[in-house]
Amino acid sequence: MTFFARLRAYFFAGILVTAPIGITLYLTWLIIDFVDGQVTPLIPARYNPETYLPFGIPGLGVVVAVVFLTVIGALTAGLLGRWLVRASDRIMQRMPVVRNIHSALKQILETVLAQQSKAFRQVVLVEYPRRGIWTLGFITGETAGEVQSVTEGDVLNVFIPTTPNPTSGFLLFVPRSDALVLSMTVEEGIKMVISGGIVTPPDRRPGAGRREHQEAPSISAG
Repeated sequence: MTFFARLRAYFFAGILVTAPIGITLYLTWLIIDFVDGQVTPLIPARYNPETYLPFGIPGLGVVVAVVFLTVIGALTAGLLGRWLVRASDRIMQRMPVVRNIHSALKQILETVLAQQSKAFRQVVLVEYPRRGIWTLGFITGETAGEVQSVTEGDVLNVFIPTTPNPTSGFLLFVPRSDALVLSMTVEEGIKMVISGGIVTPPDRRPGAGRREHQEAPSISAG
């Protein structure tokens, strides 16, 4: 390698080392700063440590928010808390527009946060948008209700994310026999989607590493 080629290699190596760390710290700081900006002004001045200190405390709003949500969760576990939750639900259901938003958000959060939930627990390959072309998807549950009744066989709810923004995508109702379950984790699947296939998790199936080495495909430029 020439001197300039070596410098270029060192430069890109430095980017590979510092970019993930720097971007992670920057995004974390943005989240903490946003939560602090929303929560800290709500703390009474007499209980706010920043009132008596000449500097701000990063993360104070995050700590207060976590403690507040934990206390609310503990209170709702009691008899009075459950009664208040039911009363608030009844009030929300009487509001024409708000009730639809509240009901949808509550159902989604209960499904995702429930300990028994199987949403986004498996990564699958499905042929989409046509036969012979495969795309990565996530099982969000087993199809039920009218959709399952009018379809033939056992059907799964599969969310197909878009690249590089996995929060948007398509909902497909895929027959169980047409969904190829992968061994990669959901985190690995999301990384693959966000990177556009640049980050590819290894094949952990027994004997797959040996076959992959023997049958490694080559991508031709022509």
